[in-house]
Amino acid sequence: MEIILKRTIDTLGREGEVVNVKPGYARNFLIPQDLAAVVNKASLARLQKEQAAIAKRLAEEKKNAEALAAQLENLTVVLARKTGNEGRLFGSVTNADIADQLAQLGVTLDRKAIMLKEPIKSVSETRVTVKVGYQMTSEITVQVVQEIAAETV
Repeated sequence: MEIILKRTIDTLGREGEVVNVKPGYARNFLIPQDLAAVVNKASLARLQKEQAAIAKRLAEEKKNAEALAAQLENLTVVLARKTGNEGRLFGSVTNADIADQLAQLGVTLDRKAIMLKEPIKSVSETRVTVKVGYQMTSEITVQVVQEIAAETV
């Protein structure tokens, strides 16, 4: 079934593209969620009228993604955690922890955009991929260090 995407969907395509999907996926998910419209004369005419606005939105999205990628380039996030023997953490570092630390550095990202394969469970330095938008990614360095306990006198 051919549909016109109303929004960019990573697995299907960009806003304004005509794509072919299974009928059940279109009828039961994409169309009710207002993510797509069925291809017909009226929807194609509306798409042609909106092409300029869609192109402008996509260009703005690309510009924002490139700016965020430049901001994240060569960025190192340092997280201090309590450790046990042999550098193993009590708990772990997740994508939510990284997103919180990035927010403190002035970079607002959704935790789902941080592509951490599995939680970090030891003191280490790890390269992590971050989705910045417009189907672009960037990499940051996450450095987990041992927390230094304050001595009580």
